[in-house]
Amino acid sequence: MSFTSKQSAFINAAVSYNENVVAIDFNSVNKTDLTNIANSADLKFPHWLTRVPTYKAGRGLWSIPVDGAPAIKAVADSSVGVEKAPDSIPKSVPAVPVTVVEMTKGSTSTTENIPAKDDLFVPFGNFSDVHSILKSKMFYPIFVTGLSGNGKTFMIEQACAKAKRELFRVNITIETDEDDLLGGFRLVNGETVWFDGPVVEAMKKGSVLLLDEIDLASTKIMCLQPVLEGKGVFLKKINEWVECADGFNIVATANTKGKGDDTGNFIGAGVLNEAFLERFPITVEQEYPTNAVEKKILEKVFDNLGLSDSAFIEKLVNWADIIRKTYVEGAIDELITTRRLVHISNAYKIFNMDRVKSISMCVNRFDVETKTAMLDLYTKVDSDVEPAAPESDSVTENADGLSDECPW
Repeated sequence: MSFTSKQSAFINAAVSYNENVVAIDFNSVNKTDLTNIANSADLKFPHWLTRVPTYKAGRGLWSIPVDGAPAIKAVADSSVGVEKAPDSIPKSVPAVPVTVVEMTKGSTSTTENIPAKDDLFVPFGNFSDVHSILKSKMFYPIFVTGLSGNGKTFMIEQACAKAKRELFRVNITIETDEDDLLGGFRLVNGETVWFDGPVVEAMKKGSVLLLDEIDLASTKIMCLQPVLEGKGVFLKKINEWVECADGFNIVATANTKGKGDDTGNFIGAGVLNEAFLERFPITVEQEYPTNAVEKKILEKVFDNLGLSDSAFIEKLVNWADIIRKTYVEGAIDELITTRRLVHISNAYKIFNMDRVKSISMCVNRFDVETKTAMLDLYTKVDSDVEPAAPESDSVTENADGLSDECPW
């Protein structure tokens, strides 16, 4: 039977260990024996041996093929009627060739994750700067900050699409830890197998790593300190050093600048370690698009939906702009994002081009006072719609003079 160089090295180490350290039974070794043999020759644990049924000698026991083939030995059983295996195998019985598979790690995807170009995307703000950095393939981490729904993540995806760069997106939460980011052991067919995390995959492939909502992270995110320096990272669980391939870069997005949130709008956004933030050379402040750009965005959305209503688009953009200015002045606690304007556009299609209903359905997420103020403001912006009639508390009577109110 032929063995790989690693397998042969371990078999030779087992023979040497038996002769010079401790006498062992090659037909019955446990994991401790295997570990000691491997350590004696500075080799890795022989997963190739423990994962192949051919070498199984009993519960927690294996046989080492020192003579080129695994030994066959009877396995003791507590049940009655187990026969002992013969001391030798008749020479007339031919040895059955066994394919030995060495697998110490889970498979890594070879598919390129390059985002597709979105026809609805309209470049604005810092898009050209982000694209230039990603296209350069230099290691130059970017921290993108801005209020919710203004296209931070979308901009990065489309910058990668234009630059034809592979993108690994990781959504960060307070529960995200080293195992989620760098990798860990997973249970596969009853065995624990190591799988690289998205950070390590992006490093090895020289791709762009997007850490979305980075300000929601806990201190466990500090495991990325060496990665943010472009120096690689040591995977202590498998004793392996991983270098950053050419082209690798990191982009992080957040609603804050990593200093916490005082507005109460971004619950969970915490204060990031100063040393962590210092490893981002530049910070990009993403604002909402200008009125002209936002009109182009909605025009594309309307066209994609098969709608044509430039007047409604104009009024939506003006309405959102007034609310945002009011928000900045502190007169209102909520605002209308570009994302919500797209939601309203979709609702406009669904609800048969009913402007008030489309807007009302999409601002119902706000408290009653804020919702009412927003709807009232829209009726002032759009003279073609009438304010919603207030609900009456009076009880109407039918033709018989009886109340229509349900008696129960």
